[in-house]
Amino acid sequence: MCGIVGYIGKRNTQNVLIEGLKKLEYRGYDSAGIAVFTDKGLEIAKAKGRLANLETKLENTPLIGSVGIGHTRWATHGKPSDVNSHPHTDDSHKFSVVHNGIIENYLELKEELIAEGHTFVSETDTEVISHLIAREYEGDIVKAVQKAISHMRGAYALGVLTEYEPNKLVAVRQASPLIIGVGEDENFIGSDIPAILEYTRNVYILNDGEMAVLTQDAVELMTIEGNFISREMIRVDWDAATAEKGGFEHFMLKEIHEQPKAYRDTMRGRIDASGKHVVLPELKLNSEQIKNIRNVQIVACGTAYHAGLVGRSVIEQLVKIPVETDVASEYRYRSPIITPETLVIVVSQSGETTDTLAALREAQSHGAHVLAITNVVGSSIARDADDVITTLAGPEIAVASTKAYTSQLIAFYLLGLYLAEVRGTQTPEQIAHIIAAMQALPEQVEKMLSQADAIKDFAEQISKHEDLFFIGRGLDYAVAQEGSLKLKEISYIHSEAYPAGELKHGTLALIEDEIPVIALATQESVLEKTVSNIKEVKARGAEVMAITFEEHVAGLLKSVDQAFAIITHIVP
Repeated sequence: MCGIVGYIGKRNTQNVLIEGLKKLEYRGYDSAGIAVFTDKGLEIAKAKGRLANLETKLENTPLIGSVGIGHTRWATHGKPSDVNSHPHTDDSHKFSVVHNGIIENYLELKEELIAEGHTFVSETDTEVISHLIAREYEGDIVKAVQKAISHMRGAYALGVLTEYEPNKLVAVRQASPLIIGVGEDENFIGSDIPAILEYTRNVYILNDGEMAVLTQDAVELMTIEGNFISREMIRVDWDAATAEKGGFEHFMLKEIHEQPKAYRDTMRGRIDASGKHVVLPELKLNSEQIKNIRNVQIVACGTAYHAGLVGRSVIEQLVKIPVETDVASEYRYRSPIITPETLVIVVSQSGETTDTLAALREAQSHGAHVLAITNVVGSSIARDADDVITTLAGPEIAVASTKAYTSQLIAFYLLGLYLAEVRGTQTPEQIAHIIAAMQALPEQVEKMLSQADAIKDFAEQISKHEDLFFIGRGLDYAVAQEGSLKLKEISYIHSEAYPAGELKHGTLALIEDEIPVIALATQESVLEKTVSNIKEVKARGAEVMAITFEEHVAGLLKSVDQAFAIITHIVP
C-alpha cells in the first residue's frame, strides 16, 4: 500500500516523480503529492484523488528542480484530503517527508511536540516525523533522521529532504519495503521496483534497520546507527509488467504472499509493549457501553460475510455473549431485533458495499452502536459507522479476496480479546496466550507459503474435475465456505461447502466415485467426528485431501488420500 518515489539528478524531477508514481498506481491510493527543490526553495503540490488531479495542479505551476520526493497515499490516519496527503513538512517548511507504514507511538510524540510549540495541520502520523527531524536538526540531516527515528516505534519507509542540504536525499527502511536505484549521475528511491525501472535496472534493496544517503553521483548505505554497509548491487531483468506483480505470475498470487505483512500491519500498534493486552485507541466505545452490550449482530456480504462467520465464533467463545451473522442484502428485510444494547459489526473490504451500507443505516435507525471493519479509511462505511477498525491490508487488485479476508479475521480476534478483557470473560493468562499465538502467525504463514509446490500439485489434480466439495465442522465449516467461494470465483469449477455432520442428511448422495473432497480437520473437539465423516465420503469413492495440523497428519493419512499440514498450533 502507498507508493514512494524519490529522485536526485539532472532530469526534470517533477516528470520523474509523476511517471514513477504512475507505475505504482496498481498498489491503490486515494491522494498524491510531490516535493521539489526549486529556485524558490522547497515547494510542495498535493491533491486528493487520482494522479490526474495532481497533474492538473502542476500544469499552471510546475515544480522545476533536480531533487524531490513523491507519494501516493492509501489513508490510514485521517481521511483522504489534500491536507492529509504526503509529503508533509514541519512548521518552517524546511523539512519534507514521505512515509509508508505506521508510527505506533505518534500520538504521544505529537503531544510532546505540541507542548514544545510545534503546530500540526494534518491528522496523519507522518507529520510527526517531519517535526521530529526539524527538532533534532543541528546541521547534519543524516544525524537528525537517526535521532528522530530513535524516538519512533512502528513501521516506516521514509524519503527525507531538507532545504538546508539540497544536495542530499535520505532514505530509511524499517518493516516497510524500500529500494535504491543507481543510475549515471542520478539516483532514485522507490517503494517498489516499477517506479524506477524506466531509468535504471541497478538496485540496492534496503533491509530493516538500514538507511541510504543519495547524492547526484553517489549512494552510501548504512545502518540506522550510522555503520556503513557494503552490498552487492542487484541487476533487475524483469519486464515492467512482471515488476508490478513483484515477480509473481499474477496479482492474486502476489497478494496471497503479502498476507504475513498484512497480519503484522493490522496488529501493529494494537498490542501493547508487554504483548499481553490489546489496545484499540481508535474505538469510541467506552467500558460502560461495552459492559452493557446484550448481543452482537455481524452483517456483511460475500467473503466479508464468511469472515463474520469466524468472527461470530470468536466473539461468542471469548466474550460469552450471543452473536448472529446476517447476509447484508437480507438483513433489513427480516426485521432484525435491534436495541440500543446491540452492537452491530459491519464488514466490508472496500467500505462501499451498498447492501452493507444500507444495513449500517438500518441498525443506527434503531439506536444500535455500529462498528465497521474495513480496509479503506474515508470510505462511506468508515465515515458513517460509529466506530471503525481498519484492517490495513493494503489495496487488493485481484478480484478474489485473500489478504483482506484473513486480515478481517485478525481484526475480529483483536476486537474479541479487547471486549473479553473489558468484560472480564477471559483471564489475563488466556488473553496473553492468544495474543502470542497471533503474533506468531506471520512467520507461520511464511512457512506455509514455502509449500506452494505441493499445493500446486494438488490443484493440478482437481482442475480436471467439474465438481468438488468442502467439508468441516465448527470454524472449519466457516472457512470451508470461503474456500468453496474462492474455487468457484477463480476456476469456475462447481463447488459446495457442507457441515461435515450434515452429509448423512441427503447430501451424501452427491458424492460419487473419484469426486474430490477437501476436508478441514483442525478442530480438536470434533476431530474424531470429522474423521468419521471423512470415512463416509471415502466409502462412496471420493478422493479426499485433508487439511490439518502437523501432529494429526500421520493419523489422518490412514483415512485420506492426501494430508496437508498447517504449520501452526491450535489456539484454545
